[in-house]
Amino acid sequence: MLKPVHGILNQKAAYRPSPRCDTLSPSQRPVRSNRMKRILIIEDDRDIVELVRYNLANEGFQVNGANDGATGLSTLKKSPPDLLLLDLMLPKLSGLDICREVRKDESLNRLPILMLTARGDEADRVVGLEMGADDYVTKPFSPRELIARVKALLRRAEPPVDSPRTIDIGKLSIDPASYRVSYSGKPVSLSTLEFRLLYYLASRPNRVFTRDQLLDAVWGTDRFVTPRSVDVYVRRLREKIEPDPENPLHLKTVRGAGYLFETRAA
Repeated sequence: MLKPVHGILNQKAAYRPSPRCDTLSPSQRPVRSNRMKRILIIEDDRDIVELVRYNLANEGFQVNGANDGATGLSTLKKSPPDLLLLDLMLPKLSGLDICREVRKDESLNRLPILMLTARGDEADRVVGLEMGADDYVTKPFSPRELIARVKALLRRAEPPVDSPRTIDIGKLSIDPASYRVSYSGKPVSLSTLEFRLLYYLASRPNRVFTRDQLLDAVWGTDRFVTPRSVDVYVRRLREKIEPDPENPLHLKTVRGAGYLFETRAA
């Protein structure tokens, strides 16, 4: 049994892998359809890295690890994974700095990022989302919860099976087949979730959607983020597609109701 240290659970001890401590037994594991998916974890606590590696490997994922931000970013650029697990507080280069680098790199900007953080305050989580993270989990976390979030992010990153129509509104062009957006002919770099939110609103113009409706439609029923996350994503989108984010032409807020994509000004 883990003993509190000055009233706080010893975090390193809490993360030591044990067959009897919240890992999945063979009979509990689903069919391994994710065998080829590659995950990179950038985390300076080696116990957490090994716990994550153990549990995700049991689910059929290939897991690589880096113990500092600079090494992690170098590894990421040399061999981009399918998903990044990223600690917020890292030596040499912070997780927030890595988020910024990933989101401004056209070859990496659609990479799903799951942020790991010991900080429990909502403000810290919001900052991570604003910098480009797609989801977050607060330490100490359950391996089962982590696996569920990883699978949910990977599902959302899959391209659509069908080929929905391209949307052209004013200077904005949204191509769902390639997940590409351009404004005045210039490419706009969006993460997968940013694209999904933008396309959902733009393909249903001039209709107001509540935050919960957007969460259900874009994040799905297996979501873990809060309605506040929608505000963060809308703000990120405005900064990328609106000439004046403070006075948006398209992504409008309907006070007390939600958001809509307006085409009347196009």
